[in-house]
Amino acid sequence: MLAKLAAPGMANPADETKADIRSTGQRNHDALAAAIRTLFASGELGQHRGLPVTVIVTTTLKDLEAGTGKARTSGGSLIPMSDLIRMAAQAHHYLAIFDDAKPLALYHAKRFANPAQRLMLHALEGGCTRPGCDQPPYHTEVHHVTGWTTTGRTDITDLTLACGPDNRLAEKGWTTRKNTRGATEWLPPAHLDHGQPRVNTFHHPEKLFVSEDDDEP
Repeated sequence: MLAKLAAPGMANPADETKADIRSTGQRNHDALAAAIRTLFASGELGQHRGLPVTVIVTTTLKDLEAGTGKARTSGGSLIPMSDLIRMAAQAHHYLAIFDDAKPLALYHAKRFANPAQRLMLHALEGGCTRPGCDQPPYHTEVHHVTGWTTTGRTDITDLTLACGPDNRLAEKGWTTRKNTRGATEWLPPAHLDHGQPRVNTFHHPEKLFVSEDDDEP
């Protein structure tokens, strides 16, 4: 791969210099970047946790229109808005845009969440929802807040994200529920706590700040 893409003059578009003055290390870097871009653009990377292997990015409509600020990938990385706009033109990316809206009404009767629901959860929750966990969406599974065997449905309003170890806490007496704000509350078993619900704010620290538009208590 390097023999082709790292050769002098290769993977170096828009360079008006007749002689390639890049070092071997620089040419290898540019070759690797070109190969990765081509691979992502191919759409042939298969799936990971029910979604195509690609870059999933979340941003706000305000930042996108202004072309400023940073967007967040489902791996937890922050990228400048200018880079996001450039990337969107080069490959198959999923972009979730929010305009102070509620989750989409996505429902179906199968046990496993569909890709649209998984994408919405990536954007809404930002990672594992168990308090104290910092795992990003790429490392999580879809968890039914109310057991699927009880409801027989897979509704976006009753789904959440949990990493593998936390998803299995249901087998150890932990329960989950949605509060009136749509956040997932985790309740430990009685021998650990007396039913006090807990919410993970690690992935959305902005929710800890009170809006100026909120009514006074």
